[in-house]
Amino acid sequence: MTLAAQGLESGYSRERPVLRGVDLSLVEGEFLALLGPNGCGKSTLLRTLVGILDPSGGTILLDQGPLQDLPSKEKPRHIGYLPQEIHPALPYRVEEAVALGARCVGGRGRATQLPAAAIQRALEQADAVSLSGRLLEELSGGERRRVYLAGVLAQQPRFLLLDEPAAMLDLAHQSATFRALRGLADEGMGVLCVTHDPNLASVYADTMAILDAGKIRAIGTPDEVLSSGIFQTLYGDSVEILTLGDRGFAVLPR
Repeated sequence: MTLAAQGLESGYSRERPVLRGVDLSLVEGEFLALLGPNGCGKSTLLRTLVGILDPSGGTILLDQGPLQDLPSKEKPRHIGYLPQEIHPALPYRVEEAVALGARCVGGRGRATQLPAAAIQRALEQADAVSLSGRLLEELSGGERRRVYLAGVLAQQPRFLLLDEPAAMLDLAHQSATFRALRGLADEGMGVLCVTHDPNLASVYADTMAILDAGKIRAIGTPDEVLSSGIFQTLYGDSVEILTLGDRGFAVLPR
């Protein structure tokens, strides 16, 4: 089963498209990391894939059928989305926020009706069990991000799209988040993650794609992309690629 963009064009006005003919596919069980410079269209791509933005050209296919044909209320069953922005904390406890995240998925009714076991599993997947019982407004931005991720996971989508999920997290929780995403992919979920960290992507992702100026410039395994010279093309002398033998590559700032 696949979520795919074919010749996708999108943006915030038809006169100035951000995405220009993007071809990208995500299959269930794949962890795809999307990298690229600031302002290149990564967030726009995710917002278009989940239906927040309407494409001005091209097609989005879910299992070979147009995504636009899927009723809006059905989309969360298939595609979960964690945006880059963290909205102001609502006056909920952590478990209530996770249950609220699943509420939009078919007929669960009140958020409190989500089984406690489902809430617990979502918190475990998002590395947020330690936050149980606390109010959102008491949490740091990084801690709230982990709770919001749990709310998306409680929807049990087939595809998960995340915009910089490790932003504002410390090193330990960055690694834990990417390990969790790797685990979700291993369980069969398709994961598309926007990140600025090529090293985390190279360790945990199956596929790395580079977006620049609204176009996919490289795609392949992390080793293939990191050895292709694309980072030197995009970032010049500001980065250095180190070869780590059988451990692959590391990207260092200069």
